[in-house]
Amino acid sequence: MKLLREFIDKQKPHFVKGGRFEKLESTFEAFETFLFVPDKVTESGAHIRDAIDMKRTMIIVVMALVPALLFGIWNVGYQHFLSNSMTPDFWPMIGFGLLKVLPIVVVSYVVGLAIEFAFAQSRGHEVNEGFLVSGMLIPLVMPPDVPLWMVAVATAFAVIIGKEVFGGTGMNILNPALTARAFLFFAYPSEMSGDRVWIAEKADAYSGATPLGHLLVLDADKMPSDWSMFLGTIPGSIGETSTLAIILGAIVLVATGIGSLKIMLSVISGGLVMGLLFNLWGANAYMDIPAYQHLIMGGFAFGTVFMATDPVSASQTNRGKIIYGFLIGFIAVLIRVFNPAYPEGMMLSILLLNVFAPLIDHYVLQSNIKKRMKRAKAVIA
Repeated sequence: MKLLREFIDKQKPHFVKGGRFEKLESTFEAFETFLFVPDKVTESGAHIRDAIDMKRTMIIVVMALVPALLFGIWNVGYQHFLSNSMTPDFWPMIGFGLLKVLPIVVVSYVVGLAIEFAFAQSRGHEVNEGFLVSGMLIPLVMPPDVPLWMVAVATAFAVIIGKEVFGGTGMNILNPALTARAFLFFAYPSEMSGDRVWIAEKADAYSGATPLGHLLVLDADKMPSDWSMFLGTIPGSIGETSTLAIILGAIVLVATGIGSLKIMLSVISGGLVMGLLFNLWGANAYMDIPAYQHLIMGGFAFGTVFMATDPVSASQTNRGKIIYGFLIGFIAVLIRVFNPAYPEGMMLSILLLNVFAPLIDHYVLQSNIKKRMKRAKAVIA
């Protein structure tokens, strides 16, 4: 590491103001601070000093995504060989999964980071680290058979329209990964729905329907067991099927203080309440399924842990987080049941509440101000 540090120090004068490559200063700085902790310190004023910066925060989130990624790689291979009535060993399934998943991850990062670097250079700003997470989230919410050019287009749309037009990382009002997923869902519905896309190169006679897909056609008899849905050995998006792997990621986020436990528990509560209300109604197959099953089907668990807790697009106040999370879970199940054309209600629910999160925080703050004003008047009186 010492040799690498010395090499970077020798190259640095060429990239600072007055150097031959001064226009690439932000690009050089991005690579330097990715490898080493920045040497910048506060010189005046009152500041909160912490041992963690944005890059380290984002890397922790990526680490929390690793269990879902690894399981997704295995499950892509498992579902492929299962559809062809084959029982291969562990490593052939991993190998097939890697061949399908790795190109999607590479395309996501290459396209997204290229746009991030281009915007940073044109503005003369530092390269933001937010795409370290978005670049991994986008592949994990995609079906394994999605064409790579669609991943590239969706990533470009998410970064440019979903983030950069608002000012970049920290300014976006919508979650970039869900923006990419929503773009593909509405622009290319045939590639994001149906039985075909959820299993890579499946046998023609094999049904690749997800649990939500079976309920969509009122085929509840073919629903997988609760245990299968919890483990994730079912068709679905690459990183969304295994609730167990997602829980492992949630433990990392909560233990490190990166993810909000309030939001996670509120989302679960909202989903359960809506599910229980529909159980009382019981007018169709969607309403009859146990409320807890909504938590282990589709992208509910993944959205709860990694999407709803996005610190930029989520509510910031403590009470606001509870309201925000509860409404996400509540509306997600509502969309699933009342509009089967959009069975993955979690995506639409989170995007909707992303828009209303600032309004929720506003009313929470106004409520707190009114309470303090009343308290102050009571003391004066």
